[in-house]
Amino acid sequence: MSLWLIVLMALLPLATVAVFLVILRWPAKYAMPLAYAVAVAVALGFWGTDLNIVAGASVNGVVIALNILFIVFGAILLLYTLRESGAIEVIQRGFEDISPDRRIQAIIVAWLFGALIEGASGFGTPAAIAAPLLVALGFPAMAAVVSAMIIQSTPVSFGAIGTPIIVGVNAGLSDQSVTDRMVEAAGIPYAEYLDQIGMQVAMLHGLVGVFIPLIMVGMLTRFFGEKRSFIEGLRAWPFALFAGIVFVVPYYTVAALLGPEFPALIGGLIGIAIVIPAARRGWFMPKDTFDFEPRDRWQPEWISALQDASGPTRDGSKPLSQFQAWLPYIIVAGLLVITRVIPPVTDALRSDAVTLSIPDIFGSGISAASQPLYLPGFVLLVTSLITYFLHQMWHHGNYRRAWTTAGRTIVAAGSALIFAVPMVQVFINSAPDGHDTVAAIQASLANGVTLGTLDQIASMPEMLAQGVAALTGQLWPLFAPTVGGLGAFLAGSNTISNMMFSFFQISTAEQIGLGSFGASMVVSLQAVGGAGGNMVTVHNVVAASATVGLLGREGDVIRKTLIPMAYYMIAAGLLGMAIINGGLNAWYAGWVGFLAVALVFMLTNRGRK
Repeated sequence: MSLWLIVLMALLPLATVAVFLVILRWPAKYAMPLAYAVAVAVALGFWGTDLNIVAGASVNGVVIALNILFIVFGAILLLYTLRESGAIEVIQRGFEDISPDRRIQAIIVAWLFGALIEGASGFGTPAAIAAPLLVALGFPAMAAVVSAMIIQSTPVSFGAIGTPIIVGVNAGLSDQSVTDRMVEAAGIPYAEYLDQIGMQVAMLHGLVGVFIPLIMVGMLTRFFGEKRSFIEGLRAWPFALFAGIVFVVPYYTVAALLGPEFPALIGGLIGIAIVIPAARRGWFMPKDTFDFEPRDRWQPEWISALQDASGPTRDGSKPLSQFQAWLPYIIVAGLLVITRVIPPVTDALRSDAVTLSIPDIFGSGISAASQPLYLPGFVLLVTSLITYFLHQMWHHGNYRRAWTTAGRTIVAAGSALIFAVPMVQVFINSAPDGHDTVAAIQASLANGVTLGTLDQIASMPEMLAQGVAALTGQLWPLFAPTVGGLGAFLAGSNTISNMMFSFFQISTAEQIGLGSFGASMVVSLQAVGGAGGNMVTVHNVVAASATVGLLGREGDVIRKTLIPMAYYMIAAGLLGMAIINGGLNAWYAGWVGFLAVALVFMLTNRGRK
């Protein structure tokens, strides 16, 4: 069987998503059931996947979707709780006191507060929290989702207390002979080799991600500003770069000194502690003030029902202070940290006694599990209940309205996620024996099989990666981030992308003659690309859109976030090639040239209203 026919068939589910969701702009609730049907048909009809494996993967996907919906419900409920208590109005006034400039607000809320939440929780939680907060501050719903999704990049590799590295990369590399050879060549223990990869990931992210706040505000003004121009966003370059630097410097420092657990969390904390006082003092602020057009001039597709929700209803009670208004978000961040970094608490919330599990579904070897007390949704739910008492919300049923509105929104979001995640799980578990048989690919490659035939095939994502490797050869590091991004796009998780592809990446690095350092750099590029791919992950986009009531426009969001995602993949690949080749080489010129081309594109690109 031709490798390229296998690759083409593996592309069919992705092509379905691209054509119907992104190009034809179908709502996700229609596009994802179709993509799921295509994935099942390819798995059963062409891949030879057993029916029980497809069924087991589908059930596992439904359980994961329910976990995501729980997180989304908690985020929506907290937002509406704060809206009904009057806290959102107070927070909005507070931001106006810092700066009425929407670019500055987006940088503080999405980039820095989002990074803090990512470091503590991960798994799409930052977008689910930041997007509705931006909407409450007066952003168009689509602008809020796009801004929140763009920052799902630099902090992600160290999200959830370093899970993508500690769990994802580690699971992909441990107990593999090729890893043992690279570790032996490096002359250090495996644990130190893993920390080295984490430090390289932080370095690459720092050099690429420092520009993400600038790109984010450029996207904000290009697609949602009156002039439809990147230039308005670029005028905020001193503050945007300042915010980028004060995050990535402590981020890299923590990765180098303490390991992969806390870079995003501490980077976000330090960044907020520096940037907000600096903004109050007017440091690095743009000379002009950017705001959106009046609401009656917004395009209909930007607006959600949430933006028409009822306002504060405190009925003459004593006004909330800024501290009282922000206290629920402080509680969220605190509880996420406590439940993730204090072992006795973590162990209790993840114990078998409170874990719901379905082992070996239909004899497929696939198990599904949920730890509802450990999910961020539980923290958000608890915080909403605490807020009821903190903000004295026992007047006229306003808290009941928050629950009712959140419930209606989550039901609407469920129809898309309940098919999106099972499609991904079928795709990942499509290998005929129900596992990612990477060893079969590597054995075939060792026998010189690249364009010929394969007696055994692995899962669809593994075969797609093999197709890219066969095409690129010595240029593989340039494309390694794209493979990581593909894995994240499919799985909705940097962690799972790293699990799927880290072994493949290090094996390919060995085959093209890279040494221990080059191999670790290729794995690092995988992790960086996997983080950048989160910007376009379908079920994260669906979840973030659901929190602001923007269902049915997921394709439009992905069309926009493809721009910064492409920047991330290309910039990381060029930088990786430069570092691997050593010394001052032409790849550094290529990286700088690409940044210059990206800047020229932003300066000259102007859209139409």
